Amino acid sequence: MERIDHDLPWSAPGTRRQLSVFRFGAGERKAYIQASLHADELPGMRVAVELKRRLAELEGQGRLTGRIELVPVANPIGLGQMFQATSQGRFELGSGKNFNRDFADLAQLVEPAVAGRLGGDGDANVRTIRNAMLAALDELPSAGSELQGLQRLLLRHACDADLVLDLHCDFDAVVHLYMIPQQAETFMDLAARLGAGAVLVAEDTGGSSFDEACSMAWLRLSRRFPEAAVPLACQAATVELGGMPDTERERAEASAEGVLAFLARRGLIDGDWPPAPALGCEATPFAGAQYAYPPHAGVVSFLQPVGAHVEVGDPLFEVIDPLEDRHSVVHASTSGVLYVRERLRFAQPGLWLAKVAGREPIRQGRLLSD
Repeated sequence: MERIDHDLPWSAPGTRRQLSVFRFGAGERKAYIQASLHADELPGMRVAVELKRRLAELEGQGRLTGRIELVPVANPIGLGQMFQATSQGRFELGSGKNFNRDFADLAQLVEPAVAGRLGGDGDANVRTIRNAMLAALDELPSAGSELQGLQRLLLRHACDADLVLDLHCDFDAVVHLYMIPQQAETFMDLAARLGAGAVLVAEDTGGSSFDEACSMAWLRLSRRFPEAAVPLACQAATVELGGMPDTERERAEASAEGVLAFLARRGLIDGDWPPAPALGCEATPFAGAQYAYPPHAGVVSFLQPVGAHVEVGDPLFEVIDPLEDRHSVVHASTSGVLYVRERLRFAQPGLWLAKVAGREPIRQGRLLSD
């Protein structure tokens, strides 16, 4: 195991933050795994603890057949943001920006450098593009923010990987995954091993999240250079490991083993692993997800547990105004799985309270929430 510590660029004078990367194994193929880019989403960090321990064991046994980079704390900025004993790890306090939005468009960065250099050899094209990505990230202007510096470091470690897993969680949720539809088949094995209740696919969610920055670059380049052989060389997914409280040791150990078995299936770890269980869900369009909003303020009572299969018209939650006695019940507008509930129990108009993964698209435009 090799540990690499990067000082975050553009930190304020008198302050210092580090991004630590743990590197295991060797070989041409590479997997990159990071946890808690939203720093208050800790199940991924807990799973990373188990992954670090197990990867060290597997490396000592000579069973790693590729390189695996692990970043257990992907957001040291957000991890230090506490306000009145509450972690504020989703948004940078200084700018208000979401830590997992607006990553650089790698295809746009490298297009001038690779134009005229791509041909019919897909492997050679992958090497050319990856080298151009690394160079382009290194050449970005030095002036910027600490957040931009963090994003550039994370992308630099991930952009030459064959597999990228970004470990997150939601408020109160079943395990669920996001990826582009062209890569859904790749991640069905992982979804099954983690017991996912939903798999959501979208080609462009509108937020330039980390996993999309890694995977969409290859799709965009393949379309900009249709005459060349440009494979989808980076398979990337966001993995939501349940809800915020889901940090139990047994669950983290099981999730880590599921990730390791997935990496073994993708040719990065040697040895025998148990077969994946049957997958309890199907891939559905992210545009088919209902975001259920309250009609007015009030105390909330949920009427369905996370993981419940609901039909159109089934009640999801009720909202009661304690002063005006208004009482409203919000129903499912699509059939599917209730995969996320909000943790707050007082409704604020304009803020969603539940999400249902449906089969038919019902939304368009920007799909990601802030």
